[in-house]
Amino acid sequence: MGVTEKKYQLDTEENRAFLKEMRDDLLRFGDHCVSPGGSAYYLGDDGTPWKEKDRAAYVTCRMVHVYSIGQMLGHKGSDEIQDACIRALFGELRDQEHGGWYSGLTQENQPLPEKQCYAHAFVILAASSAMLSDRPRAKELLELAEKDYDKFFWDERGGLSCDTWNTEFTVCDPYRGLNANMHSVEAFLAAADVSKDEKYRVRAGRIIRQVVQWAEDNEWRLPEHYTSDWMPDMECNSDRKDDQFKPYGATPGHGLEWARLITQWALSALEAGSEEQKTYIAAAEQLYHRAVADGWYSDGEPGIVYTTGWDGKPIVHDRMHWVLAEAINTSAVLYRQTGKEEYKADYAEFMKYLDEKVLDHVNGSWFHQMNEKNEVIGTVWPGKSDIYHALQATLIPYYAPDTSIALAVKEGKTV
Repeated sequence: MGVTEKKYQLDTEENRAFLKEMRDDLLRFGDHCVSPGGSAYYLGDDGTPWKEKDRAAYVTCRMVHVYSIGQMLGHKGSDEIQDACIRALFGELRDQEHGGWYSGLTQENQPLPEKQCYAHAFVILAASSAMLSDRPRAKELLELAEKDYDKFFWDERGGLSCDTWNTEFTVCDPYRGLNANMHSVEAFLAAADVSKDEKYRVRAGRIIRQVVQWAEDNEWRLPEHYTSDWMPDMECNSDRKDDQFKPYGATPGHGLEWARLITQWALSALEAGSEEQKTYIAAAEQLYHRAVADGWYSDGEPGIVYTTGWDGKPIVHDRMHWVLAEAINTSAVLYRQTGKEEYKADYAEFMKYLDEKVLDHVNGSWFHQMNEKNEVIGTVWPGKSDIYHALQATLIPYYAPDTSIALAVKEGKTV
């Protein structure tokens, strides 16, 4: 039986009000994220900073991004949070000697080892969004981020990005992965929208074309991990199946996220109604269907499992909040593009599950990790580190799917 409550149905006033209430609560939840040096604290269950945990560069960047949007939406204090976090990106998180950004800082303000593509992609996203909210030095930050990314991470010949360097940028790890490339696509599309430099949209397309081919070759279960010459490493982390950033097997949540980004790129980069555009929208649908078929309710309980094997059977049954956020986003985006009622029905199912299981009605924000019985746990994601995924899920369903979310909010490009 389908979900009938209007609160969960796309394009109802009740659903819009539900998302707005969540959005306002999320922005309030993250209000105390800023550390004395400007980098963002990891947030605990009630939004209190966990000062004993490392302060990750990507979390700081995410807070710039979401509070840029918050400023556009009129959330009080958003400009101060952005300015503090931007100060940290020029200051304590920046490697003044070797260039680039540290992956994070310990509670003693010591830099964490390695330089990550993942974090550098988020600097580009943060700077792009901050430019839209007219923050001081945002343009300078974007130019610096693009320069460092081009120098250290982008492989022009291969059309993909490497993953990790040592701190001094002298040794590049042979591991190659799609997680960093996925967030690079997100960042490139935002940078292209803001700076009007189409080089970055072209780069996003180069990554996407290869990703779609890999997915199609593997029944739309996308290999996540690769060797230095970009050969799929299907057994990577078979001994650490729930790794925080490199889990073994297929990750349905990433299939969903790729589907949305592919749709955004196809709508913004390819001729409207062309066969090529239709091909990539169809690929996005295939990724979505595979992720939902393998992940949603696959063990007898609501929720999307974290990972599956190459046979589609669940391996790590835990439910991560970011996966649900991407399911909400992508079902809405594909409905907007195709008009197919199945996506609208899925959206309602996901919203109902969010309200009943994942939304923390007591302390705020979303529970970040739950087990197969939908009980809150914290083995991979304790606390509620930031509000990035959840906040975007309150916005993307009602904004233009061909535009990065910060620009769509800035220009009021609703659907």
